[in-house]
Amino acid sequence: MAAKLKVFTWSDGFHAFTVAASSRPKALEAWGATQDLFKTGLAREVDEGADREAALDSPGTVISRGLSVDVGKAEKRKPRPENAKAKARVKALEADLEALDARQAEQVQALQDRQAALDQDRAKLEAVNDKTRKALLTRLKASRDAANQSS
Repeated sequence: MAAKLKVFTWSDGFHAFTVAASSRPKALEAWGATQDLFKTGLAREVDEGADREAALDSPGTVISRGLSVDVGKAEKRKPRPENAKAKARVKALEADLEALDARQAEQVQALQDRQAALDQDRAKLEAVNDKTRKALLTRLKASRDAANQSS
């Protein structure tokens, strides 16, 4: 048994959009809404009117009537279909982005580990050079002292 149709409408201030659907989510889908227009109070169920009758004559088709633009002009629009392909593409891109972020975090960590190792090597090299330099300076001073005493 098919679900009983209800008629829902909402307006953007310029046009009224009316659709006959079995539920609020189906109406939101037909309108292509990305937010719950019923929750915000923009959409409601209607019980009478010419747009209601036109919507019932073409279930699932959005009836658009001009309110302040194209006043009184009504036209039928095909509902925006659920685009599974586009949603799958979005999910795939989100997964790619997540993988990229994880890969980048690993690469940054690897660079930080390499930098830490280089910093340790540098500190060791500087310590060895400082020790060798001090020893050479001590020998140089002793040689100069010896050279000054013999002259």
